[in-house]
Amino acid sequence: MLKEMLVPPKPGWLVLLAFTGSVVAQTQSVVQSPANLKKLSVEELMDIEVTSVSKRPEKLSETASAIQVITQADIRRSGATSLPEALRLASNLEVAQVDSRQWAISARGFNNTTANKMLVLIDGRTIYTPLYAGVFWDAQDTLLEDIDRIEVISGPGAALWGANAVNGVINITTKNAKDTQGALLVGGGGAELRGFGGVRYGGALGSGLHYRVYGKYFDRDSTALPSGRDAANDWHMGQGGFRLDWDAPRGDFFTLQGDLYSGRIAQPGLDNIAVEGGNVIGRWSRIFSEHSALKVQFYFDRTHRDIPGTFREDLDTYDVDVQHRFALGERQDFVWGLGYRLIEDDVGNTRALAFLPPRVSRQWFSAFGQDEIALVKDRLHLTLGTKIEHNDYTGLELQPSGRLAWKLSPRQTAWAAISRAVRTPSRIDRELFAPASPPFLLAGGPNFVSEELTAYELGYRIQPVERLFFSLATFYNDYDKLRSLQRLNPPAAFPFVLANGLKGESYGAELAADYTLTDRWRLRAGYTELRVHSRPRPGSTDAPSGRSESNDPNHQLFLRSSLDLTRHFEFDTAFRYVTRIANQSVPAYTELDVRLGWQLSPKLEFSIVGQSLLHNHHAEFGDPTARQEIERSVYGKIVWRIF
Repeated sequence: MLKEMLVPPKPGWLVLLAFTGSVVAQTQSVVQSPANLKKLSVEELMDIEVTSVSKRPEKLSETASAIQVITQADIRRSGATSLPEALRLASNLEVAQVDSRQWAISARGFNNTTANKMLVLIDGRTIYTPLYAGVFWDAQDTLLEDIDRIEVISGPGAALWGANAVNGVINITTKNAKDTQGALLVGGGGAELRGFGGVRYGGALGSGLHYRVYGKYFDRDSTALPSGRDAANDWHMGQGGFRLDWDAPRGDFFTLQGDLYSGRIAQPGLDNIAVEGGNVIGRWSRIFSEHSALKVQFYFDRTHRDIPGTFREDLDTYDVDVQHRFALGERQDFVWGLGYRLIEDDVGNTRALAFLPPRVSRQWFSAFGQDEIALVKDRLHLTLGTKIEHNDYTGLELQPSGRLAWKLSPRQTAWAAISRAVRTPSRIDRELFAPASPPFLLAGGPNFVSEELTAYELGYRIQPVERLFFSLATFYNDYDKLRSLQRLNPPAAFPFVLANGLKGESYGAELAADYTLTDRWRLRAGYTELRVHSRPRPGSTDAPSGRSESNDPNHQLFLRSSLDLTRHFEFDTAFRYVTRIANQSVPAYTELDVRLGWQLSPKLEFSIVGQSLLHNHHAEFGDPTARQEIERSVYGKIVWRIF
């Protein structure tokens, strides 16, 4: 995060800090019905088909990638009330809450509120801002009851998904409209999450034609300062949307969906931050056979963000994607595709900072191809692929990958992968200036090029007995041309220029286990070991000498228990232990979430949820000079389904 790259020696840096603290911190597949997921055995869960690894359905247990799946049942029983909270269920992610609305989410290192090495999609729509190549999590929401599953890949996915899928991919898929028929009412509130509510209605318009509409609202309290005082950043947001799915004759599937949202976020001493936007997605697919399918998708996304005293942005994104899959003989499965994206970005500059030019139009062209070859049928598979992209900053980028999956036995799979990925420049990298006119303290680098990664991975999965599953993924990532803060005329203090003056590596292991003790009790555990090192490249004058790039804990431990006390009562607990973040002096912490659910009937459910119960408030992320802390929270929830 740029804020952490800058060490203000004088009060005159306050204007710059105001910017860096506010701006920079800002396919269909056939699966089991989510309503039945809690009844599945571990073996059946491992047979769930995922699509994020190869853009085609394949069994979770046989994928040549470090992937975890968060099901609708997992989300419901966790008590999560937002997408970032739901992502805590994936132990291969780093998820840290920064304040009432901001999160730092990534995988395998280099986490930040402006994390720029994770690609995130919702129903095929990339939720990406070209401002800093990351995600504004405060603007990403949906009715959580509508989510089908979340597939989380740690490790590069650039050969299929393109630039910015460097350290991983988060693919969020919502349910088909035919699976959300009838009415649903959700409501509740408590401490921190002061109030929330949602309504959804789904129906049929004809044979194979289903729809749903929804609306939701929430009101969240402020986080706390280390002293315990209120941070004065409470906020509220409303969102609504629709989805229409038509299962037409002769194997055609059509989807049309969209969302609108608007929210206001308090900030001390200034007018509220405004976040608004909307999107619409159209998708057509045809299944020709078990091994052949075609999909065409278009979406439009508009976002508006106004941070008084800092900046305003209006961003329009147009995206078209075509994907075709077919078999080559009996041993090869080939998928290829073409893509085009256009963004129109208009920034309202202030005295504190400027993006120059303030209004830009940028285009991306892409093509990919991937071939899965059965070297030994049903035992040994080799997958080779690459994505070729053209962007307006650096021109052509090539991102190849090779993956090998070896099915040692019906319950054992070993896999290995070598991949190249890039993080292409964002507007901050090249076009940011602070203050808005010379002399500059900070300037974008006109020669900033793509950050590069070469990744090496080894993994192993085993299901020794029907009720027990283990997964281990190890990795070594070699990074080059990482972002740095260069002194333009050393030893002069200013200006700093953004450049590619760092290199580094990250390495570690991710271990996950799933054990169904009885038909009523399921335990899951996850542990990650991570080391990240960065250092100046030869000739670099990086001011922090690479120390600011690693804001990651070395160890994370997660334990989750889901217990059906009786036929109608559920008891769920989630424990997490996260070691200190050395560069930010964030201390290690342990926390506990608890949920007690009462299913009064198949249509009516009550629950009470406690989050972060072990401390009145604790820090998870952030520089000590501006850190906020997350408070203990308890809320109640009611869900009423009307069929």
